[in-house]
Amino acid sequence: MAPKILVVLTSAATNPSNGQEIGWYLPELAHPWDVLQSKAEFVVASPKGGVAPISTQSVELFSSDPVSSKFFAEQKSLWEDTVKLSDVLDRVDEFDAIYYPGGHGPVFDLYSDAESISLIQKFALARKPIGAVCHGPAALLNVTLPSGESLIASATVTGFSNDEEDALGATAAMPFSLEDELQRLSGGGYVKTEKFGEKLVVSQVKGLGGTLITGQNPVSGKAVGEALVEALGL
Repeated sequence: MAPKILVVLTSAATNPSNGQEIGWYLPELAHPWDVLQSKAEFVVASPKGGVAPISTQSVELFSSDPVSSKFFAEQKSLWEDTVKLSDVLDRVDEFDAIYYPGGHGPVFDLYSDAESISLIQKFALARKPIGAVCHGPAALLNVTLPSGESLIASATVTGFSNDEEDALGATAAMPFSLEDELQRLSGGGYVKTEKFGEKLVVSQVKGLGGTLITGQNPVSGKAVGEALVEALGL
């Protein structure tokens, strides 16, 4: 039987501070899906269920990327009919890994969503791979372990950098700096490469040993997908 991956997308369509459209970022799901779709089954969930809002900016910016454009044209059912997080909260045994694409949406809902936090805790305790890319690692920030420590304590992690946020002109509209929070909670374990360069980090959850996979930005999605393939032994 093929392994099953739970993908969690944001339900946040707009930035409450300025009304700007946000959502999830196309290549951050398209490329991992492209790497994994012949090897694994995908179930896509979101806090509200139903349509998970996609960033139209990401559709435009990656229109010349054949993987992203093909995925957008052919796989809309994946994000237009998501299940509610509440409906998968007690189904962790069904899944082999969990994955969080980014886009700015996760910093506004998944960051503090109690059901998402509980899901990640359950995956960590089951030592199942946890993956996140770009702003997706925001979903990890409020997750704690039974010891009371952060999920990412003593881990090496990456995520969208301050330099990249500044380059987008988005820093002032963000509720917090993802880089700073990842650095703080990991105890200095945040790493990055140059702006918009590919960066993949594979680490472990302290005391549990489960695989923790993070990517820095949209172009890191394929590498995260490949790391999930390795973590799942596919």
